[in-house]
Amino acid sequence: MIEREAPPIRAIIIHPVTRDRLARSEARLEEACGLAEALDLIVAEGFVTPLRKIESARYFGSGKVEELRERIVAGDATVAVVDASLSPVQQRNLEKSWNVKVIDRTGLILEIFGQRARTKEGGLQVELARLSYERSRLVRTWTHLERQRGGGGVMSGPGETQIETDRRIIDDKMVKLRRALDEVRRTRNLHRSKRQEVPIPVVALVGYTNTGKSTLFNRLTGADVLARDMPFATLDPTVRALELPRGTKVLLSDTVGFITDLPTELIAAFRATLEEVREADLLIHVIDASDPDRDGRIGDVESVLDEIEAGPDHDQRMIEAWNKIDRLDDETRDDVNLRLEIANTKAGHPVKLGISAIEGSGLDELLVAIETALAADSEILQMTLAPHQAKALAWLHQHGEVINDTMDGATGETTMRVRLSPSDAGRFRSLFPDLAGFLPPLETEDY
Repeated sequence: MIEREAPPIRAIIIHPVTRDRLARSEARLEEACGLAEALDLIVAEGFVTPLRKIESARYFGSGKVEELRERIVAGDATVAVVDASLSPVQQRNLEKSWNVKVIDRTGLILEIFGQRARTKEGGLQVELARLSYERSRLVRTWTHLERQRGGGGVMSGPGETQIETDRRIIDDKMVKLRRALDEVRRTRNLHRSKRQEVPIPVVALVGYTNTGKSTLFNRLTGADVLARDMPFATLDPTVRALELPRGTKVLLSDTVGFITDLPTELIAAFRATLEEVREADLLIHVIDASDPDRDGRIGDVESVLDEIEAGPDHDQRMIEAWNKIDRLDDETRDDVNLRLEIANTKAGHPVKLGISAIEGSGLDELLVAIETALAADSEILQMTLAPHQAKALAWLHQHGEVINDTMDGATGETTMRVRLSPSDAGRFRSLFPDLAGFLPPLETEDY
């Protein structure tokens, strides 16, 4: 028997906006339509609708609910996406009023994450977030499903209701998922501790979804991570080795993209992954320079970073890579480059660079900026060790990152440059005081 493909699902996208959020309404609507299309929904219509106040029962007032119902019918839609966070009661009442499936912003993002997760870890995190969200949707409306009352002729209260049963089942599943994620976290901590034993710096790409992080990651490392013009193309973090211009080796990590009003369920569930961002030695904030709403989205990313205690406000170095400058016309590109140059003259702010991951422009400058930023957090020593100083040589190989070393075949001496953390540099000088007299750190400009 030949299976027929399911007919496409038509959806209406509604972005309700209050007066204080008018400035970003069109960008938010475009984003919501993109999220719906990422779920293979056919967007019959998308529009911004003004909102005086949020009603507790149905989010919208009665007149607005009827107006929206007529537009849903006219669009022949079977799904209504409300680009806002709806309470369980609001969602249920709107479905009754409109007679269609209603999805709020959190549900929409969770559906996309559910489709995109590929690894076991990603699946666990998405499932935990989904169950947390669904648990809050179980509102007390199923009294007709109550189990039989107590017997013996005594009018005891109702037994366990269906909703209580469902909540208990969900709670049990969430406990198991949290245990599995705790195991993931322990494994990640083990891997992280092993990396720290061999001190290779970690550089993490962060940024709003669909800014080109994966394209940049592939360009720098030669990897083949999925890079498509769609939100949340990458969910599962990927790490690859990268060699910088002067031989420094780093681990580059591609992470999940952020988004406005990222659901709290996802932040909680993806904490094991987001810890990789917090523990990185350097962040590269990838920004879509061609995005009209880029300033608002920069603020959104900074808010998420602050929530997970990462970024410059938490003493973590960061570089801003303004990507997609190839999409700008000449005049706009000059304006952006001038803005970045002016910003770079201000002390205490992240270095800002204009790049194109597609064309490769600006990437050499980005690599130099990465190397310079990492060098600021370490000491890079240069020395020549005689054959009888093999113990010091072995210690440096074990605790430091050897940038380069050469051996003189005639004398057996090893000339080397090595990167050490400030604490390890102090330990080295204590263990080998006879070498302390000729261990000057390299100057940044020479490095």
